[in-house]
Amino acid sequence: MADETLAQCVPRYFAFLSYSHADRHWADWLYRSLETYRVPSRLVGQLTKTGVVPRRLIPIFRDREEFACATDLSSNIHAALAQSANLIVICSPGAAASRWVNEEVATFQRLGRSERIFCLVVDGEPNTRNLPGSEAKECFAPALHRVPATGRDASGNGFEPIAADVRPGKDGKTNAKLKLVAGMLGVGFDTLKQRELQRRIRHMAAIAAISLVVMLATTLLAIAALIARNAAEVARQSAERRQRQAEDLVGFMLGDLNDKLAQASRLDLMETVDDKAMAYFQSLPGSDVTDAGLLQRAKALEKIGVVRQEQGHLAAAMESFDAAARLAGSLADSTPGDPVRQLAYSRVLAFVGMTHWSQGKLDAAQQSFETAQRVLERAQPHEQDVQGLLFQSSMIANNIGHVLEARGRITEAEVQYRNMLARCEQLVAVKNPRTRWMSQLGSAHNNLGKMALLRGDLLDAVVEYAADDRIETTLSERDPGNVNQRGNMMRARAILGRTIALTGMLDQGIQYLHAAVDVSAQLLKIDPNQTEFQEYNALYSSQLSQLHRLRGDMPLAKTFNDRALTIFAQLHKQDAVNAIWQQEYAEALVEQTAQALAEGQRDVARKQAQAAIDLLDPLFANRRDDHDVLLALTKARLGAASVAEDDAAARLHESVLTSLEPLVEDNDPRLLVLHVTALLGVHKANEARPLAQRLWKSGYRDAALAAELRKAHVDYPINTEFREKLRQRLGEAESGK
Repeated sequence: MADETLAQCVPRYFAFLSYSHADRHWADWLYRSLETYRVPSRLVGQLTKTGVVPRRLIPIFRDREEFACATDLSSNIHAALAQSANLIVICSPGAAASRWVNEEVATFQRLGRSERIFCLVVDGEPNTRNLPGSEAKECFAPALHRVPATGRDASGNGFEPIAADVRPGKDGKTNAKLKLVAGMLGVGFDTLKQRELQRRIRHMAAIAAISLVVMLATTLLAIAALIARNAAEVARQSAERRQRQAEDLVGFMLGDLNDKLAQASRLDLMETVDDKAMAYFQSLPGSDVTDAGLLQRAKALEKIGVVRQEQGHLAAAMESFDAAARLAGSLADSTPGDPVRQLAYSRVLAFVGMTHWSQGKLDAAQQSFETAQRVLERAQPHEQDVQGLLFQSSMIANNIGHVLEARGRITEAEVQYRNMLARCEQLVAVKNPRTRWMSQLGSAHNNLGKMALLRGDLLDAVVEYAADDRIETTLSERDPGNVNQRGNMMRARAILGRTIALTGMLDQGIQYLHAAVDVSAQLLKIDPNQTEFQEYNALYSSQLSQLHRLRGDMPLAKTFNDRALTIFAQLHKQDAVNAIWQQEYAEALVEQTAQALAEGQRDVARKQAQAAIDLLDPLFANRRDDHDVLLALTKARLGAASVAEDDAAARLHESVLTSLEPLVEDNDPRLLVLHVTALLGVHKANEARPLAQRLWKSGYRDAALAAELRKAHVDYPINTEFREKLRQRLGEAESGK
């Protein structure tokens, strides 16, 4: 009866992916392939025997927990099966022996959908269960054999599952995927394959012509170079010249063409171009790879790493960067006086460091950045190399500054940021400075804004952030088609908005953050699969949610934060070790805690606060000096305290005070307000007064804090002098003074 009720559900999932734990790597591949697959446009909307052909095959349900003590499938799995239009079974001896795979197939059969079961054979042999000596090779679960002579299953439905086969010598990955897709869409395999080919041809038309010409030219030139090896000296020189020409063409693919694709946020085409370049390099015999060719190979690996990094595939990105570093390092060490090679090696090391940073590995990140700095220092710049070295030097100063900042070494970090600013000012002083130099100048102002904030100087912080916003906005208006630059403007707007809100100018802060969220939504429309765009949309939605809550608009606050939580949950599921995503996810959970508390939902608030603490505790263990991690964890603990019983709440408040005690002289207003909140939580208003006075002098203004201070009889009027100075400084900056 339960199955009949579930069978009446409207499908929520396009397909349910059933597999054994041993085949998880195949499940990962198939899940990514199906979720990212775009149905050829000429098939979308057609009516087939399975219904209207959709544009995307999403969502796919794949995860399930196999508890050894379980006696039956969970209600969630039952519901997911009932709400799935198709069932895909990854078939192997392990799957055939899995009780859970068999239960999922049987449950789907009982729903009357046997004809919607599809198989992907990855190992073993089908239908060998009753063959003596071959029983262990059987890859079909027992339920897949329940087909009586009538050709119908136990429910009376016809049942002959389509099976794709990725075993060696069979369909191969691409054809196997298309065979499954064709079956689920109800279209012929040949039809889909032809449509796929036509779609790819149209989709790659703009790039294919360039790539084919380049590859043809490089192949012919490489062949000519090989033939000429044993010819006379003149022929040898000719061959070298032709190979240099081939390398120049590949350089175009990795340079100008790649840059244009990056501006359009076409990571898929960038990866295709880079892969073609790698195919050319690999086609050359080892004896014919020149130093220039090795340098270009390192550049190709670097660019592939950047694409993977921007897609959130950190482990894969690190593989590419490590390979690029080995090549670039050997070339740089062989000619320490060559600035081009030192610059290339330094740049790759910086990417290695940034990947370590994203993984939360501060020691490894700092080591990579400092090595990159030493490599750059040994270069002897020629006149034409000065600007490249200056720019790379500014990048390294930026990166080292971030690591020092995370370690709590604020003074040293500010030294690095001011070095960065000086180098950027040198770069933009020339006639017609490049866009990336101007944007880097904006980043330098942004860093100094953060330093001012940590010193408790909200006035300077807002002014520096406003300088960054003006630069990024001007550059974006100058080149509206540059997606990367729009992203820079988006980040500047968000940071300025949340800092202005700290001064009590809530409406202006909301305005800036709304603009950032709108830009992130536009970028997601360009490339919905790019994790960087997803991350920023979630981050700024959560920050905007907080401002709407502080203004009293709870429905809007809830809408924005729910969106953020959904995206962060998906990102965390994709990469659970990405430290940046973990922290931002926790901050969204802390905001949900505050919203639930405001609505009287204490159980929800308690649950979300603990979830945030569970994410942040491991991060804090490795980054105890990082203000941002400490801020997030302290907010989570105070959120937990607000819904705990009296004794537990007091203990949580005291633990917060203990963690903040070493920072009692710290002037960061974000930490000060948490310190004041914790003191008020244990009724220590007298100790809170001097901290509140420091907050007032800094210009910090928060309506919720002011209300709490009034309850404790602590005076906290509006700082009109600060407000006037802020308006004056912003006005001077706008007028160019």
